[in-house]
Amino acid sequence: MNSKILNSIQKIATTFVDNQFDTSLETVSIDSRSLQNGSQTLFFALVGSHTNAHVYVNDLIKNGVRNFVVNHIPEGCEKKANFYLVADTLIALQEFAAQYRALFDFPIIGVTGSNGKTIVKEWLNFLLSPDYNVIRSPKSYNSQVGVPLSVIAINEQHNLGIFEAGISTTSEMSRLEKIIQPTIGLLTNVGSAHDEGFLNLEEKRKEKMLLFKNSEVVIYQIKQNDVSVILSKQNVFTWSFEKNQASVYIEKIKSNDKTELKVYYGNVYFDLLIPFQEEASIENAISCLMVLLYFKYDPVTIQNRMQLLYPVEMRLKVKNGINNCNIIDDSYSSDFQSLKIALDFLESQKQSDNKTVILSDIFQSGLYKEELYSKVADLIVSNNITRVIGIGETISEFKDKFANCITYKNSADFIADYDNLDFNNETILIKGARSFEFEAIVSLLEEKTHETVLEINLNAISYNLNFFKAKLQPNVKIMVMVKAFGYGNGGFEIAKLLEHHKVDYLGVAFADEGIALKSMGIQMPIMVLNPENTSFSAIIQHQLEPEIYSLKGLRAFLKMAAQKELKEFPIHIKIDTGMHRLGFEANTIDELITTLKGNATVKVKSILSHLATSDDFSQKDFTQSQIDLFEKLSSKLMSELKIKPILHILNTSGISNFSNSQYDMVRLGIGIYGVSNDPEEQKKLENVGTLKSIISQIRIVSEGESVGYGRKYRAQKSTKIATIPIGYADGISRAWGNEVGFVTIKSKKATIVGSICMDMLMVDCTDIDCKEGDSVIIFGQNPSVNFMAQQLNTIPYEILTSISQRVKRIFYRE
Repeated sequence: MNSKILNSIQKIATTFVDNQFDTSLETVSIDSRSLQNGSQTLFFALVGSHTNAHVYVNDLIKNGVRNFVVNHIPEGCEKKANFYLVADTLIALQEFAAQYRALFDFPIIGVTGSNGKTIVKEWLNFLLSPDYNVIRSPKSYNSQVGVPLSVIAINEQHNLGIFEAGISTTSEMSRLEKIIQPTIGLLTNVGSAHDEGFLNLEEKRKEKMLLFKNSEVVIYQIKQNDVSVILSKQNVFTWSFEKNQASVYIEKIKSNDKTELKVYYGNVYFDLLIPFQEEASIENAISCLMVLLYFKYDPVTIQNRMQLLYPVEMRLKVKNGINNCNIIDDSYSSDFQSLKIALDFLESQKQSDNKTVILSDIFQSGLYKEELYSKVADLIVSNNITRVIGIGETISEFKDKFANCITYKNSADFIADYDNLDFNNETILIKGARSFEFEAIVSLLEEKTHETVLEINLNAISYNLNFFKAKLQPNVKIMVMVKAFGYGNGGFEIAKLLEHHKVDYLGVAFADEGIALKSMGIQMPIMVLNPENTSFSAIIQHQLEPEIYSLKGLRAFLKMAAQKELKEFPIHIKIDTGMHRLGFEANTIDELITTLKGNATVKVKSILSHLATSDDFSQKDFTQSQIDLFEKLSSKLMSELKIKPILHILNTSGISNFSNSQYDMVRLGIGIYGVSNDPEEQKKLENVGTLKSIISQIRIVSEGESVGYGRKYRAQKSTKIATIPIGYADGISRAWGNEVGFVTIKSKKATIVGSICMDMLMVDCTDIDCKEGDSVIIFGQNPSVNFMAQQLNTIPYEILTSISQRVKRIFYRE
């Protein structure tokens, strides 16, 4: 790989500053936080709307990286590494990947569409791997950055590629086409997902079709509003549920959780059974069928393989484990690229320095076993893994490559020996191929709780963070509020993610919240907004930073600071500009200045205030008066005390509505959790929390019979009632019952009937084809917390923060 990397990068660099460091390159990286960066890494210093990886070059050099692609050489680094200079590092990454891709000549399947890309890619890998050494996109790496990173993983042993391409606006697909250079095009469903960047569906279709402009064939479904016109000049291989419309005609018959397909292809006819009934899964399976037909697979092979298709889990989940462990559940795939991703995620979410990896045999095309397990062992070392538990015949053969490693031939042997293994105070990554059935291992190690869970999408938090970052002026810092258990979503896990994203500050309400985060290893600065005088000693001990809002509090803190002989301990001065909740009022500023002058025990790290109506344009004048008063009082403080602290007044709504008053820092609160008071902005945020439960029991209630306490609901006809194990003790308002609210089952509304109980609620599911054990959405996309808040005459904050701690939080990354 080394010569190909060098060959490719030399073609796109405008200047090479050779400081005579080793150019033995094996990997490409864009993530300065990855522990996998080292002497054989080529690092691209990408520049985003609010990030610039050039600032991390010096730290990377300290960690052994010696080869960089940059748009300038950072100050102080001139002689410390080799530098490939380019105008734009993202474009350079894409051009580099295109150059690298051109060095290989074998079939490449390019997959695009609005939905189903990742599932189709994974199924095709499963179906074709017995006959090909397949390279595919890891996880959902289909973006302007993900695609080049995927393509760069090709090596000489591969003879088939499957890469997915996703776009969010025009002009993006032409860049991805140059990188993937697909010989075979596969279009999945084109729908309304990610419509925001396009004028209409037709523009979106045309943009997606650019991926296939040089493909030898394009495979897709013919239906209304199809893309036939766009593809009229290309060779197409089509399918349809309508006769005489396409190359392949398909009939479908659903029964017993399966679907029988009758396939008519020219003079060939055969039946095909697939283990799904959902329309999306059926269409995705047929997309895979079409590729097999194009590759001239015989019907028997197709039948034998496709009946084994399985649900694809695309999430890395963080779960609470036994004995103070936390578990990262990736128990459904095992290949080298996804292992690299999982190990990076492990580092970003670890709650202990002790890190265990439970790993199955690696099913990886394109590398010889000896070479593959040597690379895996190197990964384990670079990520400082404490111990490895290998499960499988092959990994057992290469046990000696790993330090502190125990192996088992299969999952059953591990489970039989489970009681002899000590899992305690560690982070455990469970990473295995589906055939090893690691779900049983997850079940053993997972903390047992009831079946109601709040799923937190860490990708969505990252997306929302970047959404608001993009609104900030250069060099404006960002504090993210994680008070009230992360607005009900979970404190530590979100704080860990934010630390990984290098936000500048975290904000908590009370000292105990900050102490908990510091005790679990959070290193970044944490500001305590409502410190009680009795907590000052603990705040100092745990290096938290208090907000000081009164003369009484200031004097108490200064007294303690003097007793502890502190020097320039950071404090934050809050000014009351009209909220009239906490803060120094204008008539106390002179006394505040007098008290602080010449006191070396503390340092005013920031001056802040809080807006009362930043989300209400009808009170824009009042908000502006608050900003004007803040400007006046903070200027006086800085002038009199001869200080230059961080200034901040904007909350989430203020970031969007008063962008001219960002000062030195903003405080992002509920916006990062996917909630906005602005309906237009709400459309652009991603949902973070989904509260889920299951159907415990289904019963038929006859006409006239009642349901629940007080007999508040009486059936007007024979009614199917489902009982859900969640109630007001879990945080669901009783006002949401009695046919005011609803839950979602199988994508359909089920009205809540009767009074909500402490631990249960009942819904009318008469018109829904559901059964006991089926999943139930309490809130998420539908209903959203905004909708619930409107119906209950409250605010989304209350809905989120009311969810009880007994509801298990599951954190995941797509």
